[in-house]
Amino acid sequence: MAMEMKAPPLANPAALGLGGFALTTFVLSTHNAGLAPNLTWVGLAFFYGGLAQFTAGMWEFKTGNTFGATAFSTYGAFWMSLATFVVLLLAGKVPVSEELTDLGWFLLAFAIFNTYMMVWSMRLNMATFLVFLTLEITEILLFIGFFGKSTGMIQLGGYAGIVTALVAWYASAAVVANSMRAQPILPVGKAIWSEPSAMAPAPPTHQVHAG
Repeated sequence: MAMEMKAPPLANPAALGLGGFALTTFVLSTHNAGLAPNLTWVGLAFFYGGLAQFTAGMWEFKTGNTFGATAFSTYGAFWMSLATFVVLLLAGKVPVSEELTDLGWFLLAFAIFNTYMMVWSMRLNMATFLVFLTLEITEILLFIGFFGKSTGMIQLGGYAGIVTALVAWYASAAVVANSMRAQPILPVGKAIWSEPSAMAPAPPTHQVHAG
């Protein structure tokens, strides 16, 4: 009689995805804020925020988490795309005069994607929602700054990005810590938008009769 072998449980890939996103966002944002030199983030964008986060998204597909798979795969690709753009810029393939406008369109497009992901994140938990909320603010400030060629707005977007990174780091740390014990160690908060409890009394309905 053949024995069924159970597959070992998958680790939660969200910890890696959030960690890669947070660190890369932090390093780039310190530059945007005028606190650090440029290009220190490019290698991170290819490998940690990019490849590692993208693979975390692929593992989320394996766990059946559509939201996590979409978020991590998309933002992993975001970082690799942005790093590729910078390489093309440094190689002289992108006119310097078009750099800020191109970045403006890049950030605007991802802000549109981030908007609906932010809305759906309200069904998960407060930590995830705050990651997408702070990221939404960051992307909006940056694409306005790039389109308007406003150093002040770009710096403000940089500071917002630092806050985004800190929130994402906390969410990553919570996933790691809470996976190590049966009871959660770091709170992530409840969902803002959740289905009514099955035990809760149903709200009264008003039926309309014709006639």
